Amino acid sequence: MITKWVNHLYQFECDLFLSVNNGFDRKRLNIFFSQITHLGGATATISLPIFFILCFDFPIKVLGYESAFSLVSSHLFVVFMKKIYPRTRPYLSITNARVINNPLKDHSFPSGHTTAIFSIITPVIIHIPILSICLYPLACCVGISRVFLGLHYPSDVLAGAFVGTMFGLFAIYIF
Repeated sequence: MITKWVNHLYQFECDLFLSVNNGFDRKRLNIFFSQITHLGGATATISLPIFFILCFDFPIKVLGYESAFSLVSSHLFVVFMKKIYPRTRPYLSITNARVINNPLKDHSFPSGHTTAIFSIITPVIIHIPILSICLYPLACCVGISRVFLGLHYPSDVLAGAFVGTMFGLFAIYIF
């Protein structure tokens, strides 16, 4: 019974993955998602907290410290999770999956880009809620880009958003 339920859930996730990933041949979408995905990468997510710390005074500087702590701690958690749950990336498991050139070779779960972007925006949104209007859609686009580009399952992205948000809230609590 449980095995049958798990198989159905996995099939649903594969179908959802393919429905997002099938837009890969649309040039404008491909350009958009290929660019926006970098907002969850190391350069962007490390630069923002450093910018807040170096260029602003209290209280904005605190956002930098909270975002930096959240980013580092969530990254360590993601590295740990990828070691204990070595999920194969969908472009290696799903027939007809499209993927970018030179795809990642490490494990899929959870999405590190999605975790990173949510971990740095959560402290900002908690302290300046009006920014959620633009930051949440931006972070969601980073997550969708990971599926669109063939690098993650939808559940990898959802887990990354959850982990990043939780570490962001934890950073606020610590500071």
